Amino acid sequence: MKFFVNFLSAFRIAAAFAIIPTLMFELYWTTFILYVLAAMSDWFDGYLARKYNVCTKIGGVMDHIGDKLLVVNTLIMLTVMMPVWFIVVPVILMVARELYISGLREFLGTQKIEMPVPKARFSMGKIKTTLQMISIAAFLLIFVISTMITPNTDSRTLMYLIYTLPYIGIWGLWLSLVASLWSATQYTQTFLGHMKKIK
Repeated sequence: MKFFVNFLSAFRIAAAFAIIPTLMFELYWTTFILYVLAAMSDWFDGYLARKYNVCTKIGGVMDHIGDKLLVVNTLIMLTVMMPVWFIVVPVILMVARELYISGLREFLGTQKIEMPVPKARFSMGKIKTTLQMISIAAFLLIFVISTMITPNTDSRTLMYLIYTLPYIGIWGLWLSLVASLWSATQYTQTFLGHMKKIK
């Protein structure tokens, strides 16, 4: 089971890089399926690791890297394909947030201090990730549906989706930005608490 859990994390890392060429070559169905499977693996590997008590340090590192790569790689590709301010701005700020948190962790690491996920009633980090996953899936689905629509298309379902999905994607992106910045303040408070102990 330990091997399978680590395999899921490794698959997510591989999928994060595979998504780049599939989007570049407009293989939208492949991209969407890869993304959905990778996003589902994020939940399954954590669930299985806890259920069967096979949590390992290397598994935790791979899980963390896989999550970040999947989201960041796909978001960057979306800004390349849709270079409009209401997509580019939140993506830049969220990527900057990830670099900021990594910087805090790296500094504390030099002091032999770990910075776990801040404990709170509602985990903004989890909410942020969920909103990001939904937003990205909506944008990718737009590309998929665009390949199915022709001048003769009269499917109301497809037309409804192509109209509503951009709103889901954009709102999800901006709400995930709010959760991302909120989460960053929680990490900053934890960091400052550790800094008081460092002489």
